[in-house]
Amino acid sequence: RGHAPSPSPGLAPPAQEVLGQEKLMGILKERELRIYWGTATTGKPHVAYFVPMSKIADFLKAGCEVTILFADLHAYLDNMKAPWELLELRTRYYETVIKAVLESIGVPLEKLKFVRGTDYQLSREYTLDVYRLSSMVTQHDAKKAGAEVVKEVEHPLLSGLLYPSLQALDEEYLKVDAQFGGVDQRKIFTFAEKYLPSLGYAKRIHLMNPMVPGLTGSKMSSSEEDSKIDLLDRKEDVKKKLKKAFCEPGNVENNGVLSFIKHVLFPLKSEFVVLREEKWGGNKTYTAYEALEKDFAEQVVHPGDLKNSVEVALNKLLDPIREKFNSPELKKLTNAAYPDPSKAKPAEKGTKNSEPENVVPSRLDIRVGKVISVEKHPDADSLYVEKIDVGEPEPRTVVSGLVQFVPKEQLQDRLVVLLCNLKPQKMRGVESQGMVLCASSLGEPRLVEPLDPPAGCCAGERVYVEGYEGGQPDEELKPKKKVFEKLQADFRVSEDCVAQWKQRNFLTKLGRVSCKSLKGGSIS
Repeated sequence: RGHAPSPSPGLAPPAQEVLGQEKLMGILKERELRIYWGTATTGKPHVAYFVPMSKIADFLKAGCEVTILFADLHAYLDNMKAPWELLELRTRYYETVIKAVLESIGVPLEKLKFVRGTDYQLSREYTLDVYRLSSMVTQHDAKKAGAEVVKEVEHPLLSGLLYPSLQALDEEYLKVDAQFGGVDQRKIFTFAEKYLPSLGYAKRIHLMNPMVPGLTGSKMSSSEEDSKIDLLDRKEDVKKKLKKAFCEPGNVENNGVLSFIKHVLFPLKSEFVVLREEKWGGNKTYTAYEALEKDFAEQVVHPGDLKNSVEVALNKLLDPIREKFNSPELKKLTNAAYPDPSKAKPAEKGTKNSEPENVVPSRLDIRVGKVISVEKHPDADSLYVEKIDVGEPEPRTVVSGLVQFVPKEQLQDRLVVLLCNLKPQKMRGVESQGMVLCASSLGEPRLVEPLDPPAGCCAGERVYVEGYEGGQPDEELKPKKKVFEKLQADFRVSEDCVAQWKQRNFLTKLGRVSCKSLKGGSIS
């Protein structure tokens, strides 16, 4: 156990505490360190995430191999902070927003490995280890380990007791030397050090960053709206929250605004500028946080000037992230992952006598199609009119808005994936009898690629989702039921470019449906 050395200018502050420093130094004599940082995909990430992100930048600069874990199963186990039906959407949101934060502070994404918990936590081996641990861990130790992380309620669920065991096992299954996290994780880290060796697994190193107090003075939390500023908060929301933040003149204790400057703004810029009118002394640049804190304590710096200065600095940090999430696809993802409860329909709220509809992918009639001809729509420059063979006596007429994304010659004679049981719809006077499914990038500029069936497929061949091979497609999807829209919310492209629904692959009898390059994209 020890403390990291003082940081160089421009780097994040040192880790608040390191468990296993001797082992750390031993590994560094032989090779680079393998380390992971995990985040449970619950409420929307907030500005305190810049603290671990800037430290991850330091790890990469030092040559470490860094894995970022999106702990989706943990999010569900923590008192169901992420409902099962929203888990995939929340994880996609987190993945996109965390990558945007990293990009905003200049962290190269290609040097990072991104993993989802459910990619391996549902495996036979992992599940067996959970059972093995549960036969060794006492209820007291499990409850104590999760006390500062798992939400405490009057009648705690069994799932919260499982949480520390899963986090401990992650260290083994991610094959890392060390885990990095907030100092609030310390009890889980010592839990892992105690119990992993009992399974025959190595004790790992643990590095901890300080927790950023919220605007109210307590811990900044994703689930406490008034304590935090979201990464996508509008400028007017930032102003409103800072105005309400605790920042008493001369008081440096539990001061959320000062803490944010210390832990987030100073590490990123190595300085902080207090903006104020000339009659109050004009702008002043601080290159050491201690000098700013001293001036505030002596009331040389006014709380109003401090808040206004934080507002300007923070908005500069958030602007590129807001811009990225301004695309229609990401707005849609945000609204789907965090639906407004006040807008939920009675059936969605669990009203009596409401029956949940069986919305499963086997209801979609998706087939391989071959494009026979492509022409520009006579009355719309952005639309193609295609004739597509889907194994029926006559080809289908399909209208697609692909003109600005896919050259005509790239569509001609190619195989596509066609949704065939939508209600036919007239588009600028031409009836469309299907939808060509395409992958779309999440950022700007928008990129679109038609999905590719496996080589050798024939027109009319069925496309299905893994695990839903049976089942009869609806003869025609009723527009008011929005079956396709509900399913499509969970369509995405995996990191190896495979089309998926809730991480289950789109398949034909010859293999997986994919796209050429749009990793992590949406499908529509």
